[in-house]
Amino acid sequence: MEVKPKQILIADDEEDILEIISYNLIKEGYEVYTAKDGNEAIERARQLHPDLIILDIMMPKKTGVEVCTILRSQPLFQDTLIIFLTALSDETSHIKGLETGADDYVTKPISPKVLVSRVNALFRRLNNKDSGKAISLGNVIIDPVKFLVTVDHKEVVLAKKEFELLHLLASRPGRVFLRNEILSQIWGNDVIVGDRTIDVHVRKVRQKLGIDCITTVKGVGYKFDV
Repeated sequence: MEVKPKQILIADDEEDILEIISYNLIKEGYEVYTAKDGNEAIERARQLHPDLIILDIMMPKKTGVEVCTILRSQPLFQDTLIIFLTALSDETSHIKGLETGADDYVTKPISPKVLVSRVNALFRRLNNKDSGKAISLGNVIIDPVKFLVTVDHKEVVLAKKEFELLHLLASRPGRVFLRNEILSQIWGNDVIVGDRTIDVHVRKVRQKLGIDCITTVKGVGYKFDV
């Protein structure tokens, strides 16, 4: 049976960037669609439900961050891969992008080889994701197949990275995961993020769960306590 190619939506207001990215991804075997502003990106994403979306941060009508926030608020896009394109080099902008639920970012000027490499790496990580049985710890149930978390039988909606972080910690309750280990397993070696990114994601998971089950081991990392 023929395998359907992965669908990728690229949103950028610069025509030359759309052309060069589209050309290289199509050559790699992907099915590519484009949008020229934030509103069109949201409309096309809802029409296509692509496997991956590449968003320019500085787009007209709606920024990439706004588009990502809107899409991530909808269950349909919780597991959609998102990459930001940004000309911004400061760490704060990168962290803000990742905090909204992006999986990666690539800085401009864009190297097509680097971008294709990042796209391939994200799909590999998705394919290799553990699809084992649900984890049940106390009143918390984490189902990696259904991408579902419940606390006291009530569903808790987590962003993709928040879910992956919780699933990692809960996979070995009581075991301390080092910060570098968390960064490597959740964000991968190709993505440069700082300690603050982990702290922000842990804080959000705690708030959404509404229970104190993630313990900070100062200067070391985090662990899941029942």
